[in-house]
Amino acid sequence: MKVAVLGAAGGIGQALALLLKIQLPAGSHLALYDIAPVTPGVAVDLSHIPTAVKMTGFSGSDATAALQGADIVLICAGVARKPGMDRADLFSVNAGIVSSMTEQVAHTCPHALIGIITNPVNTTVPIAAQVLKKAGVYDKNRLFGITTLDTFRATTFVAELKSKRVQDVAVTVIGGHSGATILPLLSQITDVIFSAQEINDLTKRIQNAGTEVVDAKAGGGSATLSMGQAAANFTLSLVRACGGEKNVVECAYVEGDGKHARFFAQRVLLGTAGTVEYLDAGKLSTFEQQALAGMLDGLRQDIELGENFIKN
Repeated sequence: MKVAVLGAAGGIGQALALLLKIQLPAGSHLALYDIAPVTPGVAVDLSHIPTAVKMTGFSGSDATAALQGADIVLICAGVARKPGMDRADLFSVNAGIVSSMTEQVAHTCPHALIGIITNPVNTTVPIAAQVLKKAGVYDKNRLFGITTLDTFRATTFVAELKSKRVQDVAVTVIGGHSGATILPLLSQITDVIFSAQEINDLTKRIQNAGTEVVDAKAGGGSATLSMGQAAANFTLSLVRACGGEKNVVECAYVEGDGKHARFFAQRVLLGTAGTVEYLDAGKLSTFEQQALAGMLDGLRQDIELGENFIKN
């Protein structure tokens, strides 16, 4: 497998590249790209780690060299949130970056699986879809918004609250990847009982966890290390599925059946060509049904914003 990371010199990109260098199967090729001139040096630095993963690094305005022959492309290029900003504030800068990166993917490795990390994911994934459509290479089964960090946070917070081992907790998170569009399905967790107040407080904490990190870093950035691990986890699931492993299931922001919105975070079954089945969310509690209904207008507006950015 060849995995290309676009935006590899940033906080998320370097963490992601490190984790993939350590964990990708022997014989894999990890190609790093960023506009920053330090990027080839990041690749050389990582190449000194004794694993059988080939490293290459490229910088400048053109990502073609990194993308040639890529099976999986991860886009994390863009600016990070600062205190007082929400993901919508990132749109004006990051929309153009994701559009440019996706256009290069469309022309260089059109059949690659694409994972979008750059925020606001609710909007940048529709942007990528429109770019791929204009190039005539769009396959909805190969495009993912990586929302794994939401499931990580939900799992961590539930385990802490209920004194459970994290490996014994599994939380499905649906909707989108910002604020109220993030909906953890706490009612579906087995062997755990929540009070109504716990459900309300825990849901809000999961939804605002990104801001929790931004505020704690006091202007020094947003979630980078946890996002790097989350993206690596999702990427390794893609690699395993592409290698023929069965029953690989992840939550991701994808274009599914359009039941709730054109793009929606949900559980997906992965296979050799990306998504092979979009899994239903199952039974929701009254609280979750109300939260879902309340988020949809905002989520659809986010999607429309991305689509119109390319159409116009």
